[in-house]
Amino acid sequence: MSYVLNVAPVPSIPVKGTDDRFPVRRIFCVGRNYAEHAREMGFDPDREPPFFFTKPGDAIVMDGAEIPYPPMTGNFHYEIELVVAISGGGLNIKESEALEHIYGYAVGLDMTRRDLQLFMRKIGRPWCWGKAFDNSAPIGEITPVAQCGHVDHGHIWLDVNGERQQDGDINQLIWSVPEVIAHLTQSIALAPGDLIMTGTPAGVGPVVAGDRLSGGIDGLGGLSISIVDPL
Repeated sequence: MSYVLNVAPVPSIPVKGTDDRFPVRRIFCVGRNYAEHAREMGFDPDREPPFFFTKPGDAIVMDGAEIPYPPMTGNFHYEIELVVAISGGGLNIKESEALEHIYGYAVGLDMTRRDLQLFMRKIGRPWCWGKAFDNSAPIGEITPVAQCGHVDHGHIWLDVNGERQQDGDINQLIWSVPEVIAHLTQSIALAPGDLIMTGTPAGVGPVVAGDRLSGGIDGLGGLSISIVDPL
């Protein structure tokens, strides 16, 4: 079989301590999964069923990358998150069995064109233009479960130009990782190579060209990017 176009390379993320890479299939993101972040976005943090949006795999950029300030926005936001890398898939995965499907964990940033997201929300249209754009998913190296265990607590933080902006703990997730996997697979089958971005703590805010973002999660290392002038 031949393709009529050159086949794009498979997006992938380095695996800590090896020369191996984790091939990425899809990226699922959980919305408003920390109570204080829900409040700062103007919502009641009651424990309603989680909701999801997606990003394309080729939105991933590596640790240390320079990200051009994106077009169509004047309000470009950071959101530091725990990322879950899936090695085993399925539909209707039980919460009690969800951890068996995890390969490892990483630190990620859900970069957001906030003005576009809020405008689309206001007029009842999908968020994708505000969330699923080029370079919107910086993700650090994946730490396999064999090295870090399963992450259900630990300090999560983000600094902008050396000033602390986000500061929380993974145990503050409204919906835990096993619960997220169980809910997600009620409507779609996970597959090996999928990633889940699990939500961000409070403190999100705008960045501009020249800003440097550095964050991390206890036991998983860090992630740093720089914002540069638009293309």
